Amino acid sequence: MMKSWLRLAILVLLISLLAACGGNADEQESAENTEEKTEQTGDTESTEAVTVRDAFEEKTFEETPVKVLALEWTYVEDLLALGVQPVGVADIEGYNSWVDIDAELDEEVVDVGTRQEPNLEMIAELEPDLIITAGFRHEAIQQELEFIAPTLFFDPYPTDETVSQYDEMEETFRTIAKVVQKEEEAESVLEELDAKYEEAKEQIAAADLKTNEFVLTQAFSANQAPTLRLFTPNAMATQIFEKVGLENVYDSGQFEMYGYSEVNVEALPAVEDANFFYVVQDDDNVFEDQLQSNSVWQNLNFVQNDQLYPLGGDAWLFGGPLSAMTLVDRIVEVVEEE
Repeated sequence: MMKSWLRLAILVLLISLLAACGGNADEQESAENTEEKTEQTGDTESTEAVTVRDAFEEKTFEETPVKVLALEWTYVEDLLALGVQPVGVADIEGYNSWVDIDAELDEEVVDVGTRQEPNLEMIAELEPDLIITAGFRHEAIQQELEFIAPTLFFDPYPTDETVSQYDEMEETFRTIAKVVQKEEEAESVLEELDAKYEEAKEQIAAADLKTNEFVLTQAFSANQAPTLRLFTPNAMATQIFEKVGLENVYDSGQFEMYGYSEVNVEALPAVEDANFFYVVQDDDNVFEDQLQSNSVWQNLNFVQNDQLYPLGGDAWLFGGPLSAMTLVDRIVEVVEEE
């Protein structure tokens, strides 16, 4: 009942807005004249039509979107990397807790609810030109979002085993850049990232680690028990580690769409000779809390040999190029401290 009411309210609101816009022919003509003069003088970027493909279909944009809204954190940082401040973001508090990049959100950016259940009424009130989100998260409200504004749906977790999450990240970043006409900026960011990999590879080699083998986990409490996500070869974060000269040793033996397996501490002896890199939140550090007195944990070789490398709670392992840069910086920092 509530969802039906909300959809009706949004429909009425948008119809009213469209009616108001269509009721003033003089203003429309004036705006068209202004656009024509702008194109002639070259004061802004070209507004040539752009066609791209998202997770579902091809979509054409006749004009460059200016007011862009992002419902997934990866696409928030993609916009920031391109110099575009989104008008709205889902769960800004969570974003600030988990994601640490150089570019920051303006204080004026509006929080539009959670990533799982964004507030459609608030989104409509912002009148975005473009909404960007993940298909797996918001396919169920595709029609509602597309009624508000053109929407790009991406798939950060490809089911095609030949396409890695890293490849998808780069492709999506370039697609967003094309739509907002920031393609040169995108290539500059990716070139900077590649240069950072090469520099970090030299720094890590100079650190002379006991081994170049690693396992990466993001750990947290679930039902009051420690849960560890061990990242698999197809994960974006795993491939970032390998780009700086480290070698992943964990493989679940099957394709993991999300790029990790959820395990408990009993799975760790199989990888105990590797360096153990981990991400935990300060208020949920399962290694210092629940596992501190766990005999399996305490007897692991990487614990005994001091090969534990904390990356911080805000090293986001599912982000875009800027999160990749942060992750590389954290890796170098912790291995050089050894």
